Amino acid sequence: MDVARPYAAICPSLDGEVLSVLAGTSRPLTGREVARLTGRASHAGVLEVLNRLAEHGLVDRQEAGRALLFTLNREHLAAPAVDILAGMRTELFNRIREAISRWQVAPLHVSIFGSTARGKGDTRSDIDLFIVRAKGVSQDDSRWRAQLDALARRIERWTGNRAGISEVAEEDLTQLRDEHPPIVAELRSDAIVLSGSGIRLLIGTT
Repeated sequence: MDVARPYAAICPSLDGEVLSVLAGTSRPLTGREVARLTGRASHAGVLEVLNRLAEHGLVDRQEAGRALLFTLNREHLAAPAVDILAGMRTELFNRIREAISRWQVAPLHVSIFGSTARGKGDTRSDIDLFIVRAKGVSQDDSRWRAQLDALARRIERWTGNRAGISEVAEEDLTQLRDEHPPIVAELRSDAIVLSGSGIRLLIGTT
């Protein structure tokens, strides 16, 4: 999965970027606004895509003075597929949360960080997870290790990307705060908590 453009697995063209923008809002947008929100497309190219999608009925086009406004037609048969493609990143987070909720040995904390959390990267990017093992759970606990291995396999099946798991014991959090390795800065700026305690509660704010 392209972690910056998950929809590209099915719709790698400019159409995918345009539809992703429209799926993310119900507010009518001009072609220039859509182009700006895609982050890299030209106004002319975006307008061509919008007009073509409007011909298929997937996009509603309306006049507003001299401007044309565009919205996703959510009554269209294809609209649910667009929402699924645009929501793949959120779906990944939900699947991980669901998998963790079924663990026999509960973690103290799980968060996603790095390129996936930032919405950047590509198909070669790891899906980076920061997992804190609760006090009293051994690193070699067979149930714990089986959970981590199963989650890593599922993430690769769901996305095609390798899971990069950074695991730390609850007892080692103080050392992590004191030594301040690069991962700490990443976690403080990017981490999206999927389970357990907040990241700033665990590793501090500075």
